[in-house]
Amino acid sequence: MDLPKTREELARLIDHTILNPAATPKDVERYCREVLEHGFWGVMVNPSYVAYAKSVIGNRAKVMSVVGFPFGATKPALKAAEAEAAMNDGADEVDMVMNIGAFKAGLYEVVEREIRVVASVVHDYGGILKVILETGYLTPEEIAKASSIAVEAGADFVKTSTGYGPRGATVEDVEIMRRAVGDRAGVKAAGGIRTAEQALAMLRAGANRIGSSHGVDIIKTFAP
Repeated sequence: MDLPKTREELARLIDHTILNPAATPKDVERYCREVLEHGFWGVMVNPSYVAYAKSVIGNRAKVMSVVGFPFGATKPALKAAEAEAAMNDGADEVDMVMNIGAFKAGLYEVVEREIRVVASVVHDYGGILKVILETGYLTPEEIAKASSIAVEAGADFVKTSTGYGPRGATVEDVEIMRRAVGDRAGVKAAGGIRTAEQALAMLRAGANRIGSSHGVDIIKTFAP
């Protein structure tokens, strides 16, 4: 993809994220207002705030939430129920943490079935599913394998990190994920991205969405 040439173009690639467990309704409203002010793609909130964020943003931008967050160790039925609740509350997109332990154990069919179940729920509502791999726990070979499994199971995007794992996104992670999925899915880089320079490095590597709680800082440090 072509790199953004203006702050407005860059903002459209950013999921402005507030997943802090101590976030208050006032904090969430501030992030929603920033989305509308700066033209971010949307706001990413914890499940309990989806309906509230939707009431602030309406259809002027996207509302997104998380499933199985941040460890991915929830049962598939609960992940599916969490996804359905988010969609019912007005979410447009869901970022789901895969079962990292099952993947590390080589239980690939378990991982694929789980993603497929959640993808079915999200897609029934016309939504987008991103699958968080938590790349900090994975080898380069495992990142490629997990990316392929996620896409085969119906993921619309693969995503690097929760921001609560051992590390955030790296350029290498994104390059591996893009090679693995080709043009079959999007790649979202998240975790530790705070400046325009970092965001642009991820976009050059193959990302086409950025997740960050520092969206305002990113666009303010962008020099066209």
